[in-house]
Amino acid sequence: MSTPVENPAPSPEVSEGRDVEIVTFGCRLNAWESEVMRDHARAGGLQDAVIINTCAVTNEAVRQARQTIRRMKRERPEAQMIVTGCAAQIDPEQFAKMAEVDQVLGNAEKLRPETFKSTAISGGDKVKVDDIMAVSEIASHLVDGLDGRARAYVQVQTGCDHRCTFCIIPYGRGNARSAPAGEVVDQVRRLVETGHSEVVLTGVDMTSWGQDLPGTPQLGRLVRAILKQVPDLQRLRLSSIDAIEIDEDLFRAIAEEDRLCPYMHLSLQAGDDMILKRMKRRHSRDDAIALAQRLRSVRPDIAFGADLIAGFPTETEEMFENSLRLVDECDLAFVHVFPYSPRPGTPAARMPQVDRDVVKDRAARLRAKSQEALQRHLASRVGREMTVLVEKPGFARADDFSPVRMDSTARPGARVRTLITGHDEKALFATPLEAAL
Repeated sequence: MSTPVENPAPSPEVSEGRDVEIVTFGCRLNAWESEVMRDHARAGGLQDAVIINTCAVTNEAVRQARQTIRRMKRERPEAQMIVTGCAAQIDPEQFAKMAEVDQVLGNAEKLRPETFKSTAISGGDKVKVDDIMAVSEIASHLVDGLDGRARAYVQVQTGCDHRCTFCIIPYGRGNARSAPAGEVVDQVRRLVETGHSEVVLTGVDMTSWGQDLPGTPQLGRLVRAILKQVPDLQRLRLSSIDAIEIDEDLFRAIAEEDRLCPYMHLSLQAGDDMILKRMKRRHSRDDAIALAQRLRSVRPDIAFGADLIAGFPTETEEMFENSLRLVDECDLAFVHVFPYSPRPGTPAARMPQVDRDVVKDRAARLRAKSQEALQRHLASRVGREMTVLVEKPGFARADDFSPVRMDSTARPGARVRTLITGHDEKALFATPLEAAL
């Protein structure tokens, strides 16, 4: 399950290029694919269009996408409205029925250059969505960077072969497919050459990378290859990873490679063994705790993020309390809380549901617990020297993903050595110690 950029019902990110606006919902993979679409739209001469790149991880994400389509059409009534992404792949007809929509594209179609020729968009079928399960490989794409972002994302994998009972995403992304290591290295090198100091590897099921490639290499081998073959890359970061599939080479890279960021976002989902079993997850509560302890033993400065779902079907108060305790037992710093949302077509949607008021209450309690954990994490960083990546004037991210506020004239994308002087319960305060790198 891919991880949202900032929160479980993410606000869209809007970017423009040659009179084409792209509104991106959801995960880092979507953000990267939006940049691919931007390049294709420019090359194809597409103009006066709005592309909505949707997310399907929750019902709320789909609702926000529909709301945004209506709003964008009011703001730009003459523009062509093109809808794509996971929600469009899974249920294209719900968007095709909207009067505001001119065309619906599938997740495979949105990455093909020929799709974005102006003549292709203006003519043909309103719905261009093929069977995503029939797609067997990743098409190669090289991008120069992500518009308006200090860091760049690189797709190493998409799709998922697992079938967690709550998750609809495999039906939007298809089966797991990996990008060859050489293509990933070339993309990272290109991004470094265009001025990016930090690159984030992203995918739907990152730790499955390589299982469909010759020799079945594992993710740790890819990480090692990038760091060895792109020596000018200052920081490499991983997006969400499965708690049960970290290979030994990746463990060694975490322990030995200073350029690999000390932050891991773990796809945990719950802290109760029965709920994990009903979710069809492949790890136990003890597995999660042991993983966090082992990672911290080899990289003491590491910080953890995680996804946790509140109110999964059949969840009792005792089961929920186990998830609450997991925040402390894994020493999580950043938690994405998802109130359980039944997705039609998933097994969990047919299980006995928890009352919606109870779901909302548990989500609120889990968020409160998560805020306590964040405050504890921030307090532990005060007094340290930390390198941060400037994202915009006055705001940066530390290597362990901590948000940082500071007064600096450094450009977005610059890395600055700082002293952490305090925090406001949401972000760290920092004073620059030297000029930007």
